[in-house]
Amino acid sequence: MAQTPSSMLPLGTVAPAFILEDTNSNYNYSFGELKGSIGTLVIFMCNHCPYVIHAIEEIVMIANDYRVQGIGIIAISSNDAQKYPEDGPKEMTEFAFRNKMEFPYLYDETQEVAKAYDATCTPDFFLFDAENRLLYRGQLDDSRPGNGIATGGADLRGAIDSLIYNRSLAPLQKPSMGCNIKWK
Repeated sequence: MAQTPSSMLPLGTVAPAFILEDTNSNYNYSFGELKGSIGTLVIFMCNHCPYVIHAIEEIVMIANDYRVQGIGIIAISSNDAQKYPEDGPKEMTEFAFRNKMEFPYLYDETQEVAKAYDATCTPDFFLFDAENRLLYRGQLDDSRPGNGIATGGADLRGAIDSLIYNRSLAPLQKPSMGCNIKWK
């Protein structure tokens, strides 16, 4: 498993617009339809990445904790499903069901959305404020598969709490680390 860091899109970047199919409902949604009243967390992920599998329980807990507080949660898979069939739409639906994901899991078949967000790895986290400006991009926490540190989402939770409670964000934002997006 090759470690790839996130690219760290510049803070203040406006969330790129998109319309993608949700593999959980088979409806197409735009960013505007899924955004939260306080902010929006966009997560680039996939089904087979060991980093995602390691963090999925905490990702779901974060989604459950913050959706009720006005944070929109959007997961997107941009992997090439031809070369990696375990990341195809049907498998995404099964993965979401198995992991109790009650938020949209969108399929970026053309990979244009991942490129617009400058997403590079899975998982890759982007937190936008109510005006759709990038406030945080970086890691969930210091936990990685095999490093012995339990997931708790400290970095991402701290960023979301700062947004909700109008606090200053920690100046250091560590890049997320994971498998590279599987490009066509």
